[in-house]
Amino acid sequence: MVTKMKIYIAAPLFNESERAFNEQVDAIVRECGHETFLPQKEGGCVADLPDVIEGKPKRKYLFELDCAHMDWCDAVLFLMDGRVPDEGACFELGYCYAKGKRCIAYKTDARSFIDGYDNVMLCGAPEAVLHNEKELREYLTKI
Repeated sequence: MVTKMKIYIAAPLFNESERAFNEQVDAIVRECGHETFLPQKEGGCVADLPDVIEGKPKRKYLFELDCAHMDWCDAVLFLMDGRVPDEGACFELGYCYAKGKRCIAYKTDARSFIDGYDNVMLCGAPEAVLHNEKELREYLTKI
């Protein structure tokens, strides 16, 4: 039986294909019975936002919003695709790891850092690295 978890999705969100992939992953996580926080959906993309939100510069507003939701979550789902993982997502993984949150990685990209391996700091934090939608669904229905 799945225990409903609050899952923060840490991912790049700077182009249409990244945002579309993130939305797909968000839908899968929700279909598996979990609640999510997807920064692009909840906070928006910095380039599309007004300069000031709720009296704060947009970058400060988004940073605080994301940090509050990293504190809120039970787990982080770190999307590792790309030639190198997204800097913000790396920060989110590290923040959640340091707070004792469950960390899960999802990597469908065959590219790696060196000789088939990713950076040890990024692979050491997640309890699992999942490589396709089937693995993701199976894992999320068992946690």
